[in-house]
Amino acid sequence: MSLELPVYLIDDDDSVRRSLRFMLESYGLNIIDFDSAEAFFSAVDLTQPGCALVDVRMPGLSGSQLHAELIAKNSPLAVIYLTGHGDVPMAVEALKLGAVDFFQKPADGAKLAEAVVKALEHAKTHYQDNQYLETYQALTPREREILKLIAQGLKNQEIADNLCIAMRTVEIHRANLMKGMQVASLAEMMLIYGRIAERLPLE
Repeated sequence: MSLELPVYLIDDDDSVRRSLRFMLESYGLNIIDFDSAEAFFSAVDLTQPGCALVDVRMPGLSGSQLHAELIAKNSPLAVIYLTGHGDVPMAVEALKLGAVDFFQKPADGAKLAEAVVKALEHAKTHYQDNQYLETYQALTPREREILKLIAQGLKNQEIADNLCIAMRTVEIHRANLMKGMQVASLAEMMLIYGRIAERLPLE
């Protein structure tokens, strides 16, 4: 469930962290707090899904710098900005970077908790998409070629004719695709292919 995923609260103000943690934990959220971006980066596995509630203005790395680092690492962590100095341009820039939401302190507890749950769902989807991409990148060039033709609706014999190979070879590649992508049906394989195609330009 999404509520089991970690919510990282990064804010240099101790009183803000305490109050936000108390408030968000009352909604069943799993809060882990840090007093700096540096402390966060030294402790957190950025490859796993979750949500980062990030103060915009902090000593050392700022919230936007933290967010930029997550983007550079293709982390599935979703980001929500918190600030006591927010303005419209800052909010727009945060959302352009892919932030799920933007709140000025003091934030409304119910609305913030709702945004966090939405962010955790977003993070789960991003994480799963990353897993799909890794699976696709592990396929051989021939397997990718056949996968594309399957997605176009071609039957085994049509694929064999298209690639000038034996149909038995197509059948073997198709079985390897099902195994490599860890799917039990063609429909599931096509669903994953569709998700991959949304994230990665497929030739």
